[in-house]
Amino acid sequence: MKPLHTCLIIIISLTISNSLWANEFSTVFPIPKKMEHHDGKGIDSVALKALKTMVLPMHTLLQEEMEAEWLLDSNETPAKLRILISLDTTLKDQGYHLKVYNDSIDIRAADRSGIFYAWQTLKQLSSVKQGLEQAITIEDHPDFKRRGYMLDISRDKVPTMSGLYTLIDRLAALKYNELQLYTEHTFAYKDHKQVWQDASPMTPEEIRKLDAYCQLRNIDLVPNQNSFGHMERWLEHDSYLHLAECPENCNTIWGLRKRHSLDPTNPGSLELMQSLYAELLPNFSSDYFNIGCDETIELGLGRSAEECRKSGKGRVYLDYLKKLHRAATSHGKKVQFWGDIILNHPELIDDLPQDITALVWGYSATYPFDKNLPKFQKAGISYYVCPGTSTWRSLIGRNQNGFENLRNAATNGITYGADGFLLTDWGDHGHWQPAVISIPSIIMASSLSWNTGADPEPGLDSWMDIHIFKDPSGQFSKAMLQLGNAYTQTGVPGGNANIFHLMLHRFAWSLKGNYQTKEMNLKGLSRAEQEIKKALEILQNSKPQTIDSELLRDELKLASSLALHAIRLGKERLKVPGGDVGSIDETTRQELSDELGQLITEHRRLWTKRNRPGGLEDSAQKLKDVKNHYTESK
Repeated sequence: MKPLHTCLIIIISLTISNSLWANEFSTVFPIPKKMEHHDGKGIDSVALKALKTMVLPMHTLLQEEMEAEWLLDSNETPAKLRILISLDTTLKDQGYHLKVYNDSIDIRAADRSGIFYAWQTLKQLSSVKQGLEQAITIEDHPDFKRRGYMLDISRDKVPTMSGLYTLIDRLAALKYNELQLYTEHTFAYKDHKQVWQDASPMTPEEIRKLDAYCQLRNIDLVPNQNSFGHMERWLEHDSYLHLAECPENCNTIWGLRKRHSLDPTNPGSLELMQSLYAELLPNFSSDYFNIGCDETIELGLGRSAEECRKSGKGRVYLDYLKKLHRAATSHGKKVQFWGDIILNHPELIDDLPQDITALVWGYSATYPFDKNLPKFQKAGISYYVCPGTSTWRSLIGRNQNGFENLRNAATNGITYGADGFLLTDWGDHGHWQPAVISIPSIIMASSLSWNTGADPEPGLDSWMDIHIFKDPSGQFSKAMLQLGNAYTQTGVPGGNANIFHLMLHRFAWSLKGNYQTKEMNLKGLSRAEQEIKKALEILQNSKPQTIDSELLRDELKLASSLALHAIRLGKERLKVPGGDVGSIDETTRQELSDELGQLITEHRRLWTKRNRPGGLEDSAQKLKDVKNHYTESK
């Protein structure tokens, strides 16, 4: 790259105000590899004001080699701010060396990404007075070359464009460089309106705008379209039924299921996906494409049964995967796919296309990344580790499991040479949890994927209150983290849901029919109830000062109220013989119905503050089913 040298001389008058965080020092997230303070001045108040008001707002543009100097008139003593940016090929990829001293900022970076990340660090340090007051040197680079976040926009919630832009800004500040929007039916394919018309889908124009926005912020927007399993939103329509593996119920590992997966032996399945790829992929500048192909639970149980008996279920899966791979690579894309099904047939991993990337996902704290990653490593197949936020099917979070899951994935990913780290954030069964619940995991994952050796949890709450929620009381994050661990008080075994969500999901099923609900007990529910109520008291005393502070409070209150409602339902079920809702006395059931009705109203009100209307009816109906069961069951 040819160096770009500029000299900018700007004279301005500045008035200095006291920082809200005058007595605080913020740890940088992701935690840098090396950060040292030195004797001597960093940036004085006049230069800091110039940095914050003029320079940092241009961080998406200042990504070239340059030298600039601002002359500043403070009406007292003339001052200056000098910035030098240069490339240094001796640094590791995406790495940077940042030195702040005597009103000067010296950035040396390996590449444009490194320059961008140095700016993000400067933005954080400038948020607290002590951050740049003293001379400081930071040497930093990421452990994982690709650090991604995937948001489920197919399980009911499709964020508004404003919400997506906010998300991208937050990810960029945390040095993520990959974003995926998990899609089943929420892209507006021109010939398939029947599928998406009630979903408020992403349009091609919106995707192109997001792509351009991401590029300016050093984020690769990777297209994501499931192509095998999880095709319910397509196959529920009779015009696509001929492509279903199981048009009628099949006895799967999840119980009776139908219209979930495509029939890989039907040429029409591939033809459908080829046509979708041709329409979807030109809207993305990314070199990558996630074709999904996870949880094909119906495979071999319906229309492909004969071929699976003859060739083997794993071979039928792989053959279809290869066809999808060829369809995607014909558009110049490098293919990613979920690795769960091929791990059931490890003998076939060697037969995967050599240019494919396996996304190895597992969401429990103890998922065996250490056993599964070497299977791809040995075959020379690229792979990511893919933990989760553990917020779906939780209402208020499952932080203990989630944080350990993140540590497990990062540690083993580094040990076994993973090419990337992708944090997944799902919305199973109604997407009832508010987006704010995922923020702690998003921040934890950003730091662990950048600097796996440093534990970010001890400084998490204070960093969020300073940089995300702007709460000088330090209470908002404390309340949210306490809510996220309330489930641990129940004594119920861990799983892909907590007991709060299970009560509202399995309201019509026997308590004895599930390994978690059968362990539910009154003492554990009471402990969790008290923990949630204590957290709500802390929340009441918090003072977030963001533009959406009242909305954040309301969202946490609703999620907590749903959890408390679930606890009450659980207690009532434990009091009656058999634990059936119909055995609860009629007066109590009516009270439960009335209470849930009010929560549904609030659910509807808050939904459209951040999300599009499509999907709301599906989500609300799942709660209405519980409400109706209260009064209809006997």
